[in-house]
Amino acid sequence: MEHTYTVTGMTCQGCASSVMEKLSKVDGVREVNVDLEQGEAKITMKNHVPLQKFQSALSEKYGIEEKGNHVMEMLHGQEKSKWVQLRPLFLIFAYLFSAAFLLNFKDWSISEAMLDFMGLFYVVFSFFKFLDLKGFPESFGMYDPLAKVLPIYGWVYPFMELGLGILFLMRIQIQFALIVTVVILGITTLGVTKTLLDKKSIRCACLGTALNLPMTEATFIENAIMLVMAVWMLMI
Repeated sequence: MEHTYTVTGMTCQGCASSVMEKLSKVDGVREVNVDLEQGEAKITMKNHVPLQKFQSALSEKYGIEEKGNHVMEMLHGQEKSKWVQLRPLFLIFAYLFSAAFLLNFKDWSISEAMLDFMGLFYVVFSFFKFLDLKGFPESFGMYDPLAKVLPIYGWVYPFMELGLGILFLMRIQIQFALIVTVVILGITTLGVTKTLLDKKSIRCACLGTALNLPMTEATFIENAIMLVMAVWMLMI
């Protein structure tokens, strides 16, 4: 199959040659033809290769997007609001807050509600990561500092989330679970912050790869909420 992509950032034939060389090395690619004047790359592949793999193969100087998507945006206006894209994330948070509140409604305790929220958060978010366990590590490694240098961490992370969720919900080793939460979410938040400051357009892996969520300030807020809860629980 052949797909045509729009490539930005090419200013000379050397750039075009570099782009062609790097895209040709991506697994699954059979042939690459780059047109500097048109700013296009025609890629023949054995089977569909995710756009993110092509972007990862290129340096930050270049941007790549499927030409069909670009044309549709030109015809139908700007891409839908990032907040609309993040609707699933907002809905999940609303459900988690509601569930934590209802579980503790009769005998209200903010500490118990927080533990339930954190437990449900980890279990639900790990579920979405398990839907595409093979694709998650690559997306996660795009912004998490530890996953970048230690790929195995990306594979283990969904299991860590599930384990932490069980510990919180069953009230087992709470102190340990809180410390681990501060460490792993602290590392991820650093990566998210750097990505946002660099204004990179990448996919957020918080809900795995099943939902195509963009990396936005909402990702930072999501991590910050969990971090604040964990730190507060450690201090009381």
